[in-house]
Amino acid sequence: MKTQRIFPGIVLIGFGLYFFLEHSQIEIFPGFFTWPTLLCIVGAAFLIQAYSGNEYESILPGVILLGFGAHFHIVENLDIWPDNIGIFILIISLGFILRARKTKSGMFHGIVIFIVSITLLFYDKITTSFGFVDTTTANIERFWPFALMAIGIYFLVRKK
Repeated sequence: MKTQRIFPGIVLIGFGLYFFLEHSQIEIFPGFFTWPTLLCIVGAAFLIQAYSGNEYESILPGVILLGFGAHFHIVENLDIWPDNIGIFILIISLGFILRARKTKSGMFHGIVIFIVSITLLFYDKITTSFGFVDTTTANIERFWPFALMAIGIYFLVRKK
């Protein structure tokens, strides 16, 4: 019964603290009073519920919400932080991996998504280091989304 109160309790405390700080005009860092902070609060509530209430399925939404909120804050304040779709996929993969550590299932999916994210983040460096010609790179770039969809369809229709 206690676990059913953790999530709403943390969300209400977090939102209350957020609005108190806003009303008091205490800004922890520039851009604190924006919607990414609210994502972080809800994500943190999911993670606290997941780990304190042993509801490990809440790890994935917690990591995604907290990670996306943190990303939007960091990308505004840190010039070296990449603003790339690969970051979002990396955050999702970390959510799968962290959940898999507790539930003992889904690690393979997290690793596959992690590899896709690293490929997206370092695509330019990978193609240059392998010495691909521009036409080869263009062909790979055009067809790899279909390869990802084919792998996804395989996972949906395969039988155990």
